[in-house]
Amino acid sequence: MTFSIEVKTRKETAEDTRGQGLIPAVLYGPGVKPVSVAVYSSVFNKLYNEAGESNLIDLSMDGGAEKTKVLIKDVQRDPVRDNFIHVDFMKIDMNKEMHATLPVRFVGESGAVKELGGTLIKALEEVHIKCLPKDLVSELSFDISILNTFDDIIHVSDLKLPVGITVTDNPTTVVVKVAPPLTEEQLKAMEEAGPKGVEDVEVEKKKKEAEEGAEGEVKEGEAEKKDEKAAAKPAK
Repeated sequence: MTFSIEVKTRKETAEDTRGQGLIPAVLYGPGVKPVSVAVYSSVFNKLYNEAGESNLIDLSMDGGAEKTKVLIKDVQRDPVRDNFIHVDFMKIDMNKEMHATLPVRFVGESGAVKELGGTLIKALEEVHIKCLPKDLVSELSFDISILNTFDDIIHVSDLKLPVGITVTDNPTTVVVKVAPPLTEEQLKAMEEAGPKGVEDVEVEKKKKEAEEGAEGEVKEGEAEKKDEKAAAKPAK
């Protein structure tokens, strides 16, 4: 699928640009001096929902016919309204290897989950890759049907990747595994602990004991000081 967007050069301030219903942005990259541009909010919102930050986009400027291959490199959102307030478009050299971050999608069904009642633990939701721009894909799909026991683990080194793509994350990093169901003892401990986990209760218990011990030491120290003052006070 081909994605495209048209922007216009910008001379107004970022604040004035937003007041016109536009998002201030910048275009930069190899062989390009940073250029301040703007894009209509509705147009960019649609593009971002479809292309995200891992698809190449044909960018044209001021209605011109020339198209530049770019990636949405970074976005900034309003912390309150969550709307986009700035965008970075990065030009891509189609002849040079590039780095990108791709989302991970798990497909298939794990026997350890279906048959043994385990819980799927997704340790990685995205991976870092390098490839030529022509080999870039929008996401990486991994089959979890090989997870049939609680000892089965998929590491980065186990991933079957599309041709031309290399993952740059540590090969020993866990991508996904299945955790066994809780035992009756663990469930009982969680019920007794209420909404907090067993580990949280143990931590709080140790913290309370430490605080009580420290408080006792302080009181003992204060008592010693009073005794010393009383002994040092001359008799009438």
